[in-house]
Amino acid sequence: MDLRQLEVVVAVAEESGFTAAAQRLHVVQSAVSSTVLALERELGTPLFDRTTHRVFLTPAGEVFVPAARAALRAAERARASVGLVRGQLRGTITIGTTQGVWAGLHRPLAALRAEHPGVLVRLRQTAVTDIRQALREGTVDLAVVALDRRPQRGLVTRLLSHEEMVLASAPGRTLTGTGPDGTITLAETARLPLVDFTPGRAIRLCVDRAFEAAAVERETAFEVDDIVAAAELVRGDLGVCVMPSSIAAQFPDLGTHTFARHAPHWKIMLVHPRGDTPPAVAALLRHMP
Repeated sequence: MDLRQLEVVVAVAEESGFTAAAQRLHVVQSAVSSTVLALERELGTPLFDRTTHRVFLTPAGEVFVPAARAALRAAERARASVGLVRGQLRGTITIGTTQGVWAGLHRPLAALRAEHPGVLVRLRQTAVTDIRQALREGTVDLAVVALDRRPQRGLVTRLLSHEEMVLASAPGRTLTGTGPDGTITLAETARLPLVDFTPGRAIRLCVDRAFEAAAVERETAFEVDDIVAAAELVRGDLGVCVMPSSIAAQFPDLGTHTFARHAPHWKIMLVHPRGDTPPAVAALLRHMP
């Protein structure tokens, strides 16, 4: 058993297929298949159940893949440690993010790049509901996401920013029910055609929480999983959308309205596993606010 075999098995598991794994590893599919078969023969048990369209982990595969990830992380950490001694820090950092969350991440990334140009950074967008599992499994090294600040077992969290959301509307549209100062309530918002984000998205979770706290029920006219699509629907006056003010500012032609009370808000958090931190990740954390 060698590291390359472990890398192949992890790729097949994460991509749910041999073809996608081969594309990720930049090899032919037959090489992936033969590597997996050789390892399965060595272990004496199959790691995957193959169907026509997908590949699933067997019970043996379920326990093997986390151990394989841990071994690959240990090997990466060993290489990075040697590079650090030589003054040439290398390695890979995988950062998990959710749509709309940026929190000035380009600044610490620029500082890291200037200090250690040999470090490869991968940005992976995922639903906020999957972040904790990804961190514990090691598929991401740290995350910049919208979470509550409740302590998470085995995870370190740091507040990066706190931001209220606004209601975005079509250019020039006048909303009924706004106060003299231009504010609007969630109850009035619920009477308008709403553009919502799909369940599991960070913005959607925060908006759901605000409506629940205000005891206001709403119906969704459009459900999207892309911020630009939401803005286009609003621009076409097909609905209004609750979004963070920093995101609404990216579409200056849209009208924005603050909430009178129970304003949806989100906290942008930096999250990473507790314990020993790989050198490349530690270097990035030093540049985080």
